[in-house]
This record gives sequence, structure tokens and C-alpha cells, in this order.
Amino acid sequence: MEPRPESPQDTPSTADTAAEFLSLIGLKELEWCLFAETLAVVTPPRDKAEGQWWMAAQWAPYQREGEPVQSCILVQTRFRGKQDGVPASSTLKAYVTWQLETLEQEEQECLEVIDMLRPYPIEKTTHIVSHEHGMTVTKTLQEGGSFSYSRATLRARLLEGASLLLLRVLARRQTMPLDLVFPAINSEGDLCTASYSALGIQQQAVGSAEAEVFVIERAVHAGAGARTVWHSSFLPSGRLAQLMQIGSPVLMLLQDESILSKSGKFEPQLPFPKEPLDWKEDMELYCYFLDRKDELQLSHAAYLQQHPEVRALLSDFLQALLLQQPHDTISFAAEFFAYQRPIGSPFGSTGAASPLPNSPAGHPPSNSK
Repeated sequence: MEPRPESPQDTPSTADTAAEFLSLIGLKELEWCLFAETLAVVTPPRDKAEGQWWMAAQWAPYQREGEPVQSCILVQTRFRGKQDGVPASSTLKAYVTWQLETLEQEEQECLEVIDMLRPYPIEKTTHIVSHEHGMTVTKTLQEGGSFSYSRATLRARLLEGASLLLLRVLARRQTMPLDLVFPAINSEGDLCTASYSALGIQQQAVGSAEAEVFVIERAVHAGAGARTVWHSSFLPSGRLAQLMQIGSPVLMLLQDESILSKSGKFEPQLPFPKEPLDWKEDMELYCYFLDRKDELQLSHAAYLQQHPEVRALLSDFLQALLLQQPHDTISFAAEFFAYQRPIGSPFGSTGAASPLPNSPAGHPPSNSK
């Protein structure tokens, strides 16, 4: 695994300014950005949806092996549509702290090209994980490889999942510095910079209606003058009305104006899209289920061996329940355990305290049927 040098575009002042800006983003401000949204994928001039793009951000637990669980923000996106007429899909899954530091991120892209009259998928995966020494990037495309970055090069560096959250924060503020630049890592896992610019407030169609949107330009600079630019149009709530990559014929649009209120704000959140999951057909999930099942069975058996009084307690309760056969079993159980004798004395034994009030010692209460 080879170490990568620092990008020539990065300067200490860029990282310092970026770190200072991120430190001013409050937790409450980020919580307003935790929601799900869906856009239709269209190719102008046709407005017919040819796919879907969605994004969701929510609190989620994250744990590395040998470390305690920590709460962070899980950012997920999925795109399904066409690129240059070829069916394409992509996914993003990122675990991000509320300071917008990326703990782990994975991007997957798939193009279904036609080779010899048969579909042939081309898949690319970029997996990035942070650790105590820095960050490791693993790329998989036919011949995969991995490399690492030192901790010193990662200060205030913004990855894709964290960038999507930052865009929502900026959209809700509807204001931003003139020169907002962050150290970043692109979809190839290479060091770069990303700049954010406000293009102002505009009127934009949402279906047959119009809404006021705040437009932000995000440009990723990969060196040698190459850059990739996106324009994102946001409603006041921080939700997207339009997303487009400059130079691409594909647009992601909000088409359903019924979710707009008269004030131009969104009504209740869109649900996170659900997909059927047949876990028994997924070998990895099924193996995990079997392992977890065996683990629980052994744990439960060990606990019962260490606490034999549990069996005696349950046996006493079932005996009392079957003898009395009450209509209200819940109330009976509550009274039984509220007046339970010390563990080890048999039910109904001479001199034992009654499990229920108003019953002579050594005799069960009258049938409550």
C-alpha cells in the first residue's frame, strides 16, 4: 500500500480557513439537514422521468473493530438512469461526524454496456476509511489497488458525503463567503480541492408551479486545469429542486409541485425509498443470521446455567397460573411477582408467604374465573 504525497493545490491557509468555517457549523444546524428526498432523472427536452436520484441523511451508530460504538450521520445516495444512452447506476454510503469528518465512505458505479449483443456490466468501487494513522483508499476496477494518505494531509478535507451535508447547510443559510474552498478527495480517491460559490436566488419551475431557489455552484479541481462542476438549486428548507452536472445532458428534477406549500416550503418529509430484501437468498446475510443465532443460543444457555433460580421462578409462576386460571393473566402475573417469596422455597409450601394478597399461607387463592 503506497503512501500518496500532498496535493500541490493544498496550502496551509486553505486548510486553516476550511477548518475554521466547519467549526462554526452547529449541531442543531446539521440536525435540520437530516431528511430524505427524491428527484426524477430526465434528459431534456423530454420531461419524462427515466430514472431516480435520492438522498437520505440520518443519525446512525458506527463501530470499528475493537472500538466503542459512536453516533454519527449516515449519508446515502442512489442514482439510476442513463449516461450517454447507457443504463447506469451509482450509490454512495458515508459515515460522517457532526464536525463533517468522514469516518468511512464507499462509492459504487456501474455501467451496463452492450458487448457482443449481451449486456456487460462495468463496475467501479472506491472505498475510503479513516484510521489513527490517516486514511486508506481502495479502488476496485478489474485490477484494483490501494494507497494511503497521512493524517497531516486530511485536515478539514471534505469527502462527497460530507459535501452533500455542507450544501444543505449553505442552502438553509442562503448566504456564504465569496471564496469558500475546501481540501477534498474526488471519486477516484485523489487529493483535490472543491470550491463553493453562490449563484444567487432564482425562480425555477417545479412541475407546473414555480418556486424561489438558492443556486450553489460546486467545482472539484483535479489539477492541470481540469474541473468538474455541479449546479444545485435549493428550496429554503434545504431540499433540492434541481441538480445538474455542467456538460451532462442528464438533469435531476423535483417534478411534483404538490409537496410545495403556498409559502414555497416543503410539507412533511418524503419517505426513504424501500427495496425488498430476501435475506435468506443473500449468502452473507444468511451466514450472519446463523452465526448470530448460535451465539445467542450459547449465551442464553450459559445464563440459565449460572442462574438456576430462573427455572424455579418460572415453574412456580406457571403452576400458580394453571391452578388459578385467571381471566386477566397480566394482572395475575403482576400480583404474583409483587408478592414473590425468596427464591428457592417451593410454591404453596407450608409456612411460605402467599404470592397473592388475602390468601392464607400455604393455600392458593380462590379461582378468579
